Amino acid sequence: MIDRAGLAAFLRNRREATQPEGVGLPRGRRRRTAGLRREEIAALCHMSADYYARLERERGPHPSEQMLASIAQGLHLSLDERDHLFRLAGQHPPVRGSTSEHIGPGLLRVLDRLADTPAEIVTELGETLRQTPLGVALTGDATAYTGPARSRGYRWFTDPSSRDLYPAEEHGFMSRMYASGLRGVATLRGPGSRAAELADLLLVRSEEFCTLWEKHEIGVTPDEVKRLVHPQVGVLELNCQTLLDPHQSHLLFVYTAPPGSETHDKLQLLSVLAGQSLGPSE
Repeated sequence: MIDRAGLAAFLRNRREATQPEGVGLPRGRRRRTAGLRREEIAALCHMSADYYARLERERGPHPSEQMLASIAQGLHLSLDERDHLFRLAGQHPPVRGSTSEHIGPGLLRVLDRLADTPAEIVTELGETLRQTPLGVALTGDATAYTGPARSRGYRWFTDPSSRDLYPAEEHGFMSRMYASGLRGVATLRGPGSRAAELADLLLVRSEEFCTLWEKHEIGVTPDEVKRLVHPQVGVLELNCQTLLDPHQSHLLFVYTAPPGSETHDKLQLLSVLAGQSLGPSE
């Protein structure tokens, strides 16, 4: 049963305790609100300001699990705070562990400070949970996929267009890398895991994956420098730094290039092109 008063109080408390800088927003000179405005939180949670305001006023519909997960992520809640939010709303908290898609607040704060850098947060199965604007400009919106296609490894073997971003001469190695990576996660998580289910699907869908799976390769890791072929700026050679959240099995990938290099200049051009495509209203 929903505790409307408790839910409203908790949301108000967390909103007022959240500072703009902590979620990647500018403070501005005329800010008088303690913490964030309702419309700012609503935008971060991907919902209407009216819907969020009604929750804080103890009105409105019973929020769904999906809506609560969005609120928890928008408010940068910890796992304990997320679970508390779900219980106040009369819902069972999501399962914790490797299958959880709730991004820890620390990892989100790091990502929020990388607005001018290509970066993304992914699960151990290569499902993109969040990207910076320049990350979207570099690889496309990888958060829009649904079902098994959310996994980049699954797309690699089932969607030929997913390979367009990489030089053709590296496709063979990347196939080995994805097969090896999936085998490692499937072994770690065991039979019945989502990794094992993905492997079973690919064994039916991809002859190439079947051949590689039978070789039982493990530990095939990516090169230090990642080469991408962007349709607008051409070939980029990027270093990929990785930060792991061990509690969630989430990875933060940050793509960089040495200042003064050709790729660094191309990233700056890509940033300009991305800004032009968004337009001033966005």
